[in-house]
Amino acid sequence: MTTVGQTLLLAQWQFRRQSTYLPLMVVVQVFMAVATVIGYGLLVGDPDPTTALYLATGAPTVTLITIGLVITPQLLSQSRTEGSLDWMRTLPVPRTAFLVSDLLVWTLLALPGMLLGVLAGVLRYDVDLSVAPWLVPGSLLVSLTAAAVGYAMASLLAPALASLVTQALVFVVLLFSPVSYPAERMPDWLQAVHGWLPIEPMAELVRAGLVQDTFSLPLRSLVVLVVWCVASVAGATWALRRRA
Repeated sequence: MTTVGQTLLLAQWQFRRQSTYLPLMVVVQVFMAVATVIGYGLLVGDPDPTTALYLATGAPTVTLITIGLVITPQLLSQSRTEGSLDWMRTLPVPRTAFLVSDLLVWTLLALPGMLLGVLAGVLRYDVDLSVAPWLVPGSLLVSLTAAAVGYAMASLLAPALASLVTQALVFVVLLFSPVSYPAERMPDWLQAVHGWLPIEPMAELVRAGLVQDTFSLPLRSLVVLVVWCVASVAGATWALRRRA
């Protein structure tokens, strides 16, 4: 069997393995999307058109990032703890097939949350979208990057430490990242930090893809996002081969 066939079979096995958690994941995605839209709306009151666009486009970004940066490393750490990951490594397939199949699963699982976030934002704030033709591949890149970063983090860190980091990331994404509000509202030093992190480029890509008439995607943000994606995949691959 070819490597591609092995990868697809592993992805199918992962989907079936997570089938008992899929309803819960859907509930979490719905909650995150609705809570982001309604919760921020309660904080800002009656938003102006620009703020409404940030809130409406921030919700799908939050769901994409949360699945990749939080849920993915938590479940991978659980697999390491219970020994199922070690069992999978005994299978006669390339280590990269494990990584690709897992990233495929988590990338696809994050997309329903994005759609729910877009729907919640449009219904709540009555905004007009101008969808860019590259929104789908752009969203896949965001989801893949988030999953790759989360996977690398769970592969390189101890399970307990990875769990603590993911819990901290929830607060960073929701409160201290320019996802649902402009970066100009943050202190200069925090803006500088986010200039090298993948969260702001993820938000800019989704925002520009949903409302291309109002927002644009800087080339630098796209480069930063791609670099993070490649570096995370390389780090996770190295970790898997190191433990082979």
